[in-house]
Amino acid sequence: HDVEHRVSQRFVKMKLGLTTLLLAAVSVGAFAPAAKETVSVCRGYHHSSATALSMSSATETAPFVQGPRIIRDELPIVYVYDHCPFCVRVRLALGIMNVKHNVNFLGNDDIPTPTKLCGKKIAPIFEIPEDDFIMTESLDIIEKVDQDERFGASGQILPATGRSDIKAWQKSVQVLLRTLQRPRYVATGLLPEFQQLDGRHAFIKNHQLPPYEKPEWKGDGTDENPGMPMDEKLKLYAEAMAKDPAPLLEDLNSKLIELDDLVYSENYCSEGGLSMDDVDLWARLRSITIIKDVEWPTKLRAYMDNLSALGDVPLYDEMAL
Repeated sequence: HDVEHRVSQRFVKMKLGLTTLLLAAVSVGAFAPAAKETVSVCRGYHHSSATALSMSSATETAPFVQGPRIIRDELPIVYVYDHCPFCVRVRLALGIMNVKHNVNFLGNDDIPTPTKLCGKKIAPIFEIPEDDFIMTESLDIIEKVDQDERFGASGQILPATGRSDIKAWQKSVQVLLRTLQRPRYVATGLLPEFQQLDGRHAFIKNHQLPPYEKPEWKGDGTDENPGMPMDEKLKLYAEAMAKDPAPLLEDLNSKLIELDDLVYSENYCSEGGLSMDDVDLWARLRSITIIKDVEWPTKLRAYMDNLSALGDVPLYDEMAL
């Protein structure tokens, strides 16, 4: 049976399975938002590729064993959008590495805050206050934390293995997930970045629904291509929410069965242990839980619950539409 935890203030209850709680004694925290990831130069920032991390477990299919809790006098801060997979990567990795941190959720229309921190509207942003250090780009942030001995042992998460099969699967569901997820992000009214109307409208303004492409939706700022009128965008989002999702759900359920066959175990997706493959895959799969009546294969559902508990990042099941 499921055990329910309450999230802070106005947010809804997050659901974690009993199996999850047996695997990790961690609390389920608040939400975070989304945005496209880009590399940005900020004060103290250095750019490098993500490094390796290694897993501690007794057998090949054993759950990941966390190191000791790391609590700095001044906690690191991540600035995020809750629905953003790039932001979720960082939150999940910090949780796996057991690094206590503060999560600051940005409103989707908030331009001044990230611009003051880093020169542009972007997420995630990572800050180490004790060093007056700020950087962006999720993989670089994870590498930075992994290499800094103040945040525990290096190499806790294995490097990515180059799973082209999983990447191909992700590409195959891109249109399907955009169609189902994007209207639901704003329709709940519960995600931190969408608490206010301006935040919801900012997302709708910039995120096209299939079959439209970004140039057609947003335009390019010229008189020749000003983009779609906002009223039309709002209408399309409303129609997408009102539409019977059954045919799309049938397709999604079939695709999840395909993915279940690609996932190695309920504790990690690639043979050998928990890796950056999981950090990327789980961060992208999390938003599927905002879609109601999805039929998860047993192993894949356990995988979602287990990493949710391990990384202390809640799923959306209780607010699914």
